[in-house]
Amino acid sequence: MFFNRRPPSPTELSDAELLTRYRQLGAVADLGVLYERHMPTVFAICRKYLRPDEDAQDAVMQLFEKLLDTLRRHEVDNFPAWLHATTRNHCLMILRARQRAGPESGPLIVHFPAAAGVEWVGPAHLTDDAADQELTEARLQALEQAMADLPAAQRRCLELFYLEKKCYRDIARETGFDPSLVKSHLQNGRRNLKRHLDSAPNPNASR
Repeated sequence: MFFNRRPPSPTELSDAELLTRYRQLGAVADLGVLYERHMPTVFAICRKYLRPDEDAQDAVMQLFEKLLDTLRRHEVDNFPAWLHATTRNHCLMILRARQRAGPESGPLIVHFPAAAGVEWVGPAHLTDDAADQELTEARLQALEQAMADLPAAQRRCLELFYLEKKCYRDIARETGFDPSLVKSHLQNGRRNLKRHLDSAPNPNASR
């Protein structure tokens, strides 16, 4: 006698298995389970970039709709790391759209701790002055480039420590680094980030 085995429930599958099955079958339930697993982290990242919380919640939902199409077409090896970067980029796109929309959209605020010796963007209140908007965009682009130029380990430790508010022990557990190495990556990352930004062209020079 032959028995038909039921397909495994989405909750029984790993991230990689859910991704593979979603690419093959396109079942939204599979992607929903996968996204729900990582939603606390996605929301935490959105809250670092967007205020009020309602805007962060909207971004979380918008990102899921975006993933419905993207993950059918692209293969992702390390989903948590890819999702982290995708969420960050999505938030930056929202901030840029607000900036282009004008002052009625409110202040452009991207948080980065002053203790790092680095200004992320500020709070930068938008005005009708196009030069002020260009200045804010230039700072944002400079920071993005500086972060991208960091060694991957330093960049990841900075993101986990400052954006996700994780302690050394949690970062060590997530990355596999020794806690002393986490500390070293944070120190070197802050120093290199500041060096990159200090050496970048000063947007005030053209004003």
